[in-house]
Amino acid sequence: MSGIRLGVVGYGGRISGLIQGVFREVAADLQVTGIVDPDEAGVRSRIDSAAPGRGWANAGGGIADDVTFYRDIDQMVKQGQLDALAIGTRCNLHTPLAIRAAQYDLPLFLEKPVAVDMRQAKALEAAFDGSQCRAVVSFPLRVSPLCELARQYIDEGAVGDPVHVAATNYVPYGTTYWEAAYRDYDVTYGLFLQKATHDFDYLMYLMGQPIVRVAAIATRGHVYGGDKPSGHRCSICDEVADCLESPQNRRRNSSGGTTSDHLCLFSVDCGEGHRLNEDASSAVLEFADGSQGVYTQVFYARRDAGTRGANVSGYLGSVAFDWYTDELKRVRHHAPFSAVEKASGGASHFGGDLELARDFIALVDHGADSRTPIETGLQSVYACLAAKESAEKSRFVNVRLVGQN
Repeated sequence: MSGIRLGVVGYGGRISGLIQGVFREVAADLQVTGIVDPDEAGVRSRIDSAAPGRGWANAGGGIADDVTFYRDIDQMVKQGQLDALAIGTRCNLHTPLAIRAAQYDLPLFLEKPVAVDMRQAKALEAAFDGSQCRAVVSFPLRVSPLCELARQYIDEGAVGDPVHVAATNYVPYGTTYWEAAYRDYDVTYGLFLQKATHDFDYLMYLMGQPIVRVAAIATRGHVYGGDKPSGHRCSICDEVADCLESPQNRRRNSSGGTTSDHLCLFSVDCGEGHRLNEDASSAVLEFADGSQGVYTQVFYARRDAGTRGANVSGYLGSVAFDWYTDELKRVRHHAPFSAVEKASGGASHFGGDLELARDFIALVDHGADSRTPIETGLQSVYACLAAKESAEKSRFVNVRLVGQN
């Protein structure tokens, strides 16, 4: 298809970055011709400031010169002559907008998580039951080259039958969940849904089984959150000389995070109780065939402490990888051989974003199958919701399966 006409709902940082980057890398003539966003002035300002450097309007791609802003998704679809849709709003709005998109037969790129509570998830599943709308859910880890290689080895029998998986996610940029909009619980609904939705999805992909039961725990308030007053920020704080999160100390220590004035990570605005994002959380996972897994995510890690990956094992061997080191290690349990493979790094989301872009453009161009259809987004959400409930109620929780009555 020549000149894909894309309509975008919620032109935020993540979706605009994908469009400007990997989408245009795959389809240079793709153009955003319609936008639904309540902050039209802000969007136009971002477009205008970026256009000279990127040549969006003048290089035959990106944002169309005559891009039109619409009232809602229905008006945009009916008037915009679109080839595809993309939804990049804040998390709590993904479901209602995707439900509207499900009424049309346009290919859809949908950001994760696809829902933030059980009511939303069930409504979304019902909306897509029989819908002609086919989706690419933004799960870049599943389709990243390193994860695909691990799955290939597992399929070829490298571990035998997978019996156990251990996965870790030490997030070196975790401060964003307390100093930016992500700290708003009414938007994110906690870090199982915000972060583990990626990991639960790729773990189910590697194990070839859905997660059916979860026991989880979350630790809150040991690091972030606190009693600093509402609206507190570095520029009005008298503790910036000693606070490790002040801009000057972050610059001095190369500890990451924004190095400009920012909201306080230790204020009442971060929330309290279960409405405070967790410093760390973990889950024990049971898969449908009885195999098991453990997953841990930590949000106060910095610098070289960052790690994300998994070790899948069975009687015959183990396959382990880490996206931060871009390495995969295969160990044969019953032969004197081990091997390490190194991937080329540097790509967005470890190369997964480019793969998502290829899948989406192929879906738009010739109806190719999505590797991350709506069912994957829903099944991950159901697992995350079970983990969230388990952590709140201190008990095992069964996971709803897609298609379950």
